[in-house]
Amino acid sequence: MAHSEIDDALWEDFHAVVNMTSRELRDWLETDAAGTETEALPDQAGDERSRTVLEILGKRRTDLTTDDVEVMQSVVAEIRAERGEALDTEAGDDEWRRRLMSIGHDPLKP
Repeated sequence: MAHSEIDDALWEDFHAVVNMTSRELRDWLETDAAGTETEALPDQAGDERSRTVLEILGKRRTDLTTDDVEVMQSVVAEIRAERGEALDTEAGDDEWRRRLMSIGHDPLKP
């Protein structure tokens, strides 16, 4: 997909709502996947969508695929539906925070 085909608003909104760095997200996915008896391999931590968000964070805008853009749209929509426009720091319950963090949004991060 060419650079001009990616909507500026989506690019900016995605990077505004996904407030974790790729390193923070990778560390979170590896930690969250660690169990008492097993640990996921680093490249297998998290679900497919979480790994796609992590890959998107590591890509240049010109390298995004149509599938990446669809994931970006769904992530922005989900985070906005859960958090609204303000994105004020909020603790919420543990399951809610873990779910948002799995797609790159830490509700406790300013």
